[in-house]
Amino acid sequence: MATPKVTLKLLINKKTNKVLFAEAGKDFVDFLFTLLSFPLGTVIKLLSKNRMVGCLGNLYQSIEELGDAFFQPKIGKATVLNPKIPFRPSGSTLLLSDGGEDGIGSTTRKFYLCPSYHKNHQHVTDNPQTLCPSCKGTMSNEMPFVNPPPAAASTDKAVGVNSEEGGFVKGVITYMVMDNLEVKPMSTISSITMLNKFNVQEVGALEEKVIELGMDEGLNLLKASLQSQTVLTNVFLGA
Repeated sequence: MATPKVTLKLLINKKTNKVLFAEAGKDFVDFLFTLLSFPLGTVIKLLSKNRMVGCLGNLYQSIEELGDAFFQPKIGKATVLNPKIPFRPSGSTLLLSDGGEDGIGSTTRKFYLCPSYHKNHQHVTDNPQTLCPSCKGTMSNEMPFVNPPPAAASTDKAVGVNSEEGGFVKGVITYMVMDNLEVKPMSTISSITMLNKFNVQEVGALEEKVIELGMDEGLNLLKASLQSQTVLTNVFLGA
């Protein structure tokens, strides 16, 4: 499955070789917010053990090398190495998912029932290896999770967008993403304020650069966000 692409417009100070800020749409901001929902195990899997900061890569490797016999049968090693993402709204951009081994794969939620489920025997689990506390049978009958229908279409008068568009943030609005990934609404006043903050004296020193992000850039952003306060500069300018 093809990895989605996201476009980002950078404003660069050529004299200092720094990204002042990026002009971003809903898709990129949704991607950034999605990163906060990743369990640590997913982050380590995405970056690989050797690219992790600190000792977490070593911890992950030690779990990989432990035999299955050391783990509780109801949990299993795979549960620790491949934790489920607890929440992700429908329609959100996920550059790091390609459905393959290097991505995070599907985030569809599934629940399971005991085969002898009835009104006095109502247990549900998200692990098909779980034993039913009533009959001790394996709860392996799959019940795919169904997202609730969107609320009746409504328009936010303040920004003029439809509430059914999905993801974390509203579209139509343009967002300003700082080099340290701080996010705020874009406006002419905020742009001028940023130029004053960075003491930009010459407009000729500024350069606009359009970037297209795929999975590789998404992984680099994730890694840099754990190490740096100048993420956009590090990833896109190599500085």
